[in-house]
Amino acid sequence: MGESESKGGSLFSALKNIAATLLASGKTRLELLSNEIEAEKLRAVELLFAVLAIAFCFGTGLVLTVVLLALSFWEQRLVVLAVCALLFLVFGAVLLVRLRRESRRSERVFAASVTELERDLRQLSEASGHEPPAR
Repeated sequence: MGESESKGGSLFSALKNIAATLLASGKTRLELLSNEIEAEKLRAVELLFAVLAIAFCFGTGLVLTVVLLALSFWEQRLVVLAVCALLFLVFGAVLLVRLRRESRRSERVFAASVTELERDLRQLSEASGHEPPAR
């Protein structure tokens, strides 16, 4: 009777160790995912502020340049304003096309987390002797 209890106890102990290992692995992966989300959020906010500051500076500079050109060529002010408006519209259209192309480009989000999870799955399937699921 003592032998069956020790076998049962060691099986339960092994199951507890496996569960603890799985929970620790899951916790580590969630922490990694959380860190990646936080880093991406900070990067996005920094980029947004940079873009807004750049747009403001360039916009103000362009308006002042157009005013300067219109005042410098007062006799042809309508031509100067028309050419500048056309240039702004063309430049805006080019930027819009570029923005649409960039927004359609797909990149893997949380690539490090996915890679780690795939590695974990591969190791678990190798340890259990099963084939990993096909993607």
